[in-house]
Amino acid sequence: MHPPIRYTVQRKTRASQAGIAAAVVCIALLVSLPFWAQPSLMRLLVEAMCYLVLAQMWNLLAGYGGLISIGQQAFVGLGAYGLFLAANHMGINPFVSILLGGVIAAVIAIPTAAVVFRLKGGYFAVGTWVVAEIYRLAISNAPLLGGGSGQSLTAMRGIPKVFRESATFWIAVAITVGFIALMYWLLRSRFGIALTAIRDSEAASESQGINVKRVKFCVFVLAAFGTGLVGALYYLNALRISPTAAFDLNWVVFPIFIVVIGGIGTIEGPIIGTLVFFGMRSLLADYGTWYLMVLGLVAIVVMMKWPKGIWGSIQQRYDLRFFPVQRRVQLLGKSPK
Repeated sequence: MHPPIRYTVQRKTRASQAGIAAAVVCIALLVSLPFWAQPSLMRLLVEAMCYLVLAQMWNLLAGYGGLISIGQQAFVGLGAYGLFLAANHMGINPFVSILLGGVIAAVIAIPTAAVVFRLKGGYFAVGTWVVAEIYRLAISNAPLLGGGSGQSLTAMRGIPKVFRESATFWIAVAITVGFIALMYWLLRSRFGIALTAIRDSEAASESQGINVKRVKFCVFVLAAFGTGLVGALYYLNALRISPTAAFDLNWVVFPIFIVVIGGIGTIEGPIIGTLVFFGMRSLLADYGTWYLMVLGLVAIVVMMKWPKGIWGSIQQRYDLRFFPVQRRVQLLGKSPK
């Protein structure tokens, strides 16, 4: 009789342990920023964190759930208008209304999913965009919310500017760190295993007893909640909203660019992509429309040379994982007789 083989299941790496230490330092630095940084830097970082969360949510949809949506701007606009409705017209604290904006987006995502989930493949992608346009037109014809011209966040009057900017920044940090941690925990759970299995093969997943529709529905609603929070946060920082801006297609185009160049199907990819996106935007800000053309060219080059994105290629070559979501079996040798 052969002696049993001993093994252990590895769920962390040296890189992940170093990443925890680096994350703690970065979070501490961000939390301290309002005490010494310029307001312009804080506003820029709030915008960057908004796009990072949007990219993570789109990555959750497409990279793990296989749901290619080009209508996520619907939930940006719904979350943002949820903030204005709660704060301006219901008298709820504007900072609390950010959470309500996310909840409103998630609630509306439930009947939306019932409609768009009837579509498959490219029809699903186009269908989400059509639904986003319907929501934009509905908001544009709502006099209570300012109609087509939009409205200002009058609920912020009387709140000192220093407190408003600091509180907005800290909320942005909390949302960003919270959603990255949530994604990491989610993808390491049984739900994450089911989601990865669905991404690889829906037919095989169903044969193993996974409820594919329910898992995708949960992902869709969660992504809507995160996207709605970002919409509310962004327009709390902007203080004014209009349907054209809130439901702009760029709310999904730029996150797709970030995910594609960073690395789809990884948590690290959107982080790298956000750094590249804002770095390029800063360098090319004076070149007008050429800026968008260069972004498109960079996306094409990356997709051709590194199909898995910058971080995906690095991860494949060097097996470097700061957020290891897979379980690895490590052999320890044979047990003595």
